[in-house]
Amino acid sequence: GFSQSYAIEVDIKDASNATCLYADWMMKFLITYESNNGDYKTTTLNLSSSVTHNGSVCGNDTQAALVAVQFGEGHSWSINITKNNETYQGDIITLTYNTNDTAVFPDAKRKGPVTVLVKDPLQPVQLNTVFVCHNSYFIEAENVTQIFWNVTVQAFVQNGTVSKNESRCPADTPTSAPTVPPTVANVTTASTTTLSPAPTTAPKPVENPDTGNYSLKCGNKTCFLATVGLQLNVSKDKPLLININPKTTIADGACGNTTATLKLNDGNSTLIGF
Repeated sequence: GFSQSYAIEVDIKDASNATCLYADWMMKFLITYESNNGDYKTTTLNLSSSVTHNGSVCGNDTQAALVAVQFGEGHSWSINITKNNETYQGDIITLTYNTNDTAVFPDAKRKGPVTVLVKDPLQPVQLNTVFVCHNSYFIEAENVTQIFWNVTVQAFVQNGTVSKNESRCPADTPTSAPTVPPTVANVTTASTTTLSPAPTTAPKPVENPDTGNYSLKCGNKTCFLATVGLQLNVSKDKPLLININPKTTIADGACGNTTATLKLNDGNSTLIGF
């Protein structure tokens, strides 16, 4: 369910009332926090239907552009975007969430605003080009996973018109289909020497996933250990099996007195939480 969040549209004008920065996107946040009884819980912070963008600025050759939004009960998110020669690029993403919001953090031990900073990992975009990413992608920092999708953004807009030239994110880029070795099922063989039916060959089973070793620490002590091979069976138009590669998977999470949360991010838009 991404449907609980609302889309944000920010259209910043310059002094001549021309668009200088345009952004339209959706996002949500998975936040792990400590409860009053010492357990760690993961909650979802969605955007509300009422979002403001106070403090957003166009930027120029010497000043970074800024997209800043405020929503809900004291939550805010911003990204500053820098210009360098013929490109622009996101720099620092700042999320401030307020644990006084009891609808999202009903039993938070720590009360008040919490700020998390993270570097935007996306590559630079050419000027006069709009960045587009329809598929979801994840950015993790500390105890927060930020999830973005349906993103359209262009900073330092020229002549007040959003460009039709697009730069797509890696999540939107199709990958080439793997080469399938010939099998009895996909090779047609003509035979003139026999009329007997060909023997039936059982389909090749999907390979088992590689086993990964994942661990969490609380201070200097290991509080969570998992040795496991993970395979997802996704049912869409037809079943799809996905093996999680431990070599490219990052483990994160937290341990409490009676609960532990393990988050695995395979770096390819798959996030698994235990």
